[in-house]
Amino acid sequence: MKAKEISSAVTKRLPRYYRYLSELKEQGTERISSKELSERMQVTASQIRQDLNNFGGFGQQGYGYNVEHLYTEIGKILGLYKIRKLIIIGAGHIGQALANYSDFEKRGFHISGIFDVDKNVIGTEIAGHHVYGMEELPEFVKREKISIAILAVPKECAHEIASELVDLGIVGFWNFALVDLKLPDSVVVENVHLEESLMNLAYNISVRE
Repeated sequence: MKAKEISSAVTKRLPRYYRYLSELKEQGTERISSKELSERMQVTASQIRQDLNNFGGFGQQGYGYNVEHLYTEIGKILGLYKIRKLIIIGAGHIGQALANYSDFEKRGFHISGIFDVDKNVIGTEIAGHHVYGMEELPEFVKREKISIAILAVPKECAHEIASELVDLGIVGFWNFALVDLKLPDSVVVENVHLEESLMNLAYNISVRE
């Protein structure tokens, strides 16, 4: 079955499966049933089986799932076994926090550089990653064959920078700017709105009060 035929609700749950399986691997767990996995994830066993059946199932009746095998297969589905070079645009608080996140490399993402307009940070390093000036961006992206950009910039300049990056060949954005990017359909954009997440948390607390 082609990935495009699978609902977005299913594909959005895959990273969560991957995270729990990673924890099980670290604990030395060799196999797990859908019922046991459902108790950990608070997703019904039926839902887990339905989700995984979209990609071939992977389980055996009476045995459950081999943790190592399922972890590997979901990693392949998510495209995590191919090294993907990315850059961070913006060396402010969010950009610095992302640069310091150590698990990028474990998931196949390599931070090749950070870019900013602030002369006080250009030429420095953040978590071992060099900070370049924006004027160096075109040559760098082409030379290093960068495919993903993390945008951690003010919303006022996000569209302009994103459009420039698309012209340079960037095919995916992890967007932390407080604006939804409108780019060609050929470009993948994952918008991250921290404030919306916090408001969702506030709502869910309020309905329980």
